[in-house]
Amino acid sequence: MKFSVIIPAHNEEGFIERCLESIEAAAKHIAEDVEIIVSLNRCTDDTEDIARNHNAIIVKEDNKNLAKIRNAAARSASGDTIVTIDADSQMTATMLAEIEKNLSTGKYIGGGVIIRPERMSLGILMSVLTVVPVLLIHRVSGGLFWCYRRDFEAIGGFNESLVSAEDIDFAKRLKSYGKKLGKRFKTITKAQIITSCRKFDTFGDWCLFKNPRLVWKILRGHDQKAADDFYYEVDRTKSNKSPL
Repeated sequence: MKFSVIIPAHNEEGFIERCLESIEAAAKHIAEDVEIIVSLNRCTDDTEDIARNHNAIIVKEDNKNLAKIRNAAARSASGDTIVTIDADSQMTATMLAEIEKNLSTGKYIGGGVIIRPERMSLGILMSVLTVVPVLLIHRVSGGLFWCYRRDFEAIGGFNESLVSAEDIDFAKRLKSYGKKLGKRFKTITKAQIITSCRKFDTFGDWCLFKNPRLVWKILRGHDQKAADDFYYEVDRTKSNKSPL
């Protein structure tokens, strides 16, 4: 089993090194090969240099569409297992071993993981609790996705008609496809990812409650302006700015 870990990256020089180091640490816990593919999106900083210093494969996709950015990396993958992680997240050391163990049982189509924010506040906690019911309704998880490449390709990868919420859509479709094959969607709990709170650092810890219309547009997935305001056109050198 060879792993292809794909990372979308737009001006991630402040985060991606820790992400890459976490993948390299996790790779030491398995015997299989691990390739890292970084999908650069309109980068004007040192993201590419950092990725190359870690021997990552580089692809470029300039569309402001995370589904296209991730799929571009997946098309360059040579592994039989796809793992996705965001550049501002880090996987714990046993993540790849846990993925390997779960896929080898034949019981699971793939799945997601437990997400740990790098810091906590009342606003962040309430935001997490607001999102949890959505995941419980669909019985999926996210943050980092894992599955065999053949299954990733069978469901068409990420839905490129969506400019946001493509992760929830992917999880739902992967789960549905697995059900047809008699396999379950699995949330790994024995390994986690630690993700940055940069959205909260930028917009404020209560941003989801102060901007409910924006949240609704983001969850629907088709509003480019809303996605630009919250993802693609954010100045990451600034903080505490409202997205609207």
